[in-house]
Amino acid sequence: MSEHGVTILRLGYRLGRDPRITTHLALVARALGAQRFLFSGDEDKKMQENISSVNQRFGGDMEIEHIKSPMAWLRRFVTQGIDGNPPGVAVHLTMYGASFREVTPTIRRDRPLVVIVGGAKVPSDVFHISQYNLAVGNQPHSEVAALALFLDGWYGSGAIERKLEGGELIINPSLTGKDVNDTRSA
Repeated sequence: MSEHGVTILRLGYRLGRDPRITTHLALVARALGAQRFLFSGDEDKKMQENISSVNQRFGGDMEIEHIKSPMAWLRRFVTQGIDGNPPGVAVHLTMYGASFREVTPTIRRDRPLVVIVGGAKVPSDVFHISQYNLAVGNQPHSEVAALALFLDGWYGSGAIERKLEGGELIINPSLTGKDVNDTRSA
């Protein structure tokens, strides 16, 4: 596992069209181990509040932030580093990419990682700036599925079983119904 964090960069968010899919991307990112979720395009305070609320209720502390210049951020990430970290590795999830199952084990883990998930129209620069353009299949597919499969491959299947600290609600796995401890009433 990497000693550096994983950031998800969602490009081209459209407020009137993408709230559900982008929220699902953020939820998958949070549940499967990402430390940051950045999105560009339209700003959406409500979505940011919703993810923060999920952190509070179910644990975890994934940051969510809107950025105005994603391409400048991405260039800086891969060439100079961000927040005092060394330059990072950029993985672009695209149906035009190479097999994520074959390539993921070869990606260096001693650097921060950004996973780029496109929107309506991905700038061609993303393909060139990214060190890896990876696909979960070379057919049209859901960005949410691609992100989930990639993060599972990155962290190993234990990511799905991980426990997040600090939540008000703790879900206990059950074959027969809901089993939730509410720490607020304790």
